[in-house]
Amino acid sequence: MALFDTHCHLDFAALQPHKETIKVSLETGVERFMVPTTTRSSWSLVKNLAQQYPQNIFYALGLHPYFLSDEVPTLDLQTLSEQLNKKTRQVVAVGECGLDAMISVSQEVQERVFVAQIGLALEHHLPIVLHSRKTHHRILQLLKQHHFNLGGVLHGFTGSEQQARQFIDMGFKIGVGGSITYPRANKTRTAIAALPIDALVLETDAPDMPLNGFQGQPNTPARLPIVLTTLADLRGDEPSMLEQQLWQNSLSLFHLRK
Repeated sequence: MALFDTHCHLDFAALQPHKETIKVSLETGVERFMVPTTTRSSWSLVKNLAQQYPQNIFYALGLHPYFLSDEVPTLDLQTLSEQLNKKTRQVVAVGECGLDAMISVSQEVQERVFVAQIGLALEHHLPIVLHSRKTHHRILQLLKQHHFNLGGVLHGFTGSEQQARQFIDMGFKIGVGGSITYPRANKTRTAIAALPIDALVLETDAPDMPLNGFQGQPNTPARLPIVLTTLADLRGDEPSMLEQQLWQNSLSLFHLRK
């Protein structure tokens, strides 16, 4: 089994000791990890972690809306630009970035920071790792307005098939995670089952987004095979067939070789 967790926060404290988390995940068949960053302080932590596992860990540089204040972080954006100017091969995307309608940070600040990161992604020819909570329509507007055409992934998708296809039409993959393991998540499960397989990638969002049956526990990339099995059941496909396609989708998304 060769799986790619396209969204996990290996640097978060809940996954310490990191080496043990990675070791157990590798043993379950999760061979590659993409770690999106959230704040300026996380960039060096993730970089150091990736340097320890140059064949397994890749990462994105970005500013997550949840951690913003009601002022545009001009210095952080400047530093982000500088970090991208000297990026290594392990930096494969910009993010995690986007919009969140469920937090207190002003929409104006969120949009200005997001638009700045769209510009940096275009400048550096990188895909974007999108965070969107009740903001799909506005994110699509901003991507189109700024002529973003480099694709990326809509992380933690829990919407409808119609919403997903709007992002797919713009070159984005749909991140499939633990939400599909909940029988009550009918809308998301139905949408994921209907979408083209070449538009999907797997993720855990570890240590968040716990799977059904593991509520109250930190999530981990080692549970990614459960997401794969659930996805296969929903689609009526063989896990081995899906595994190969999803692996290729992930490599294509981040412009990586085998």
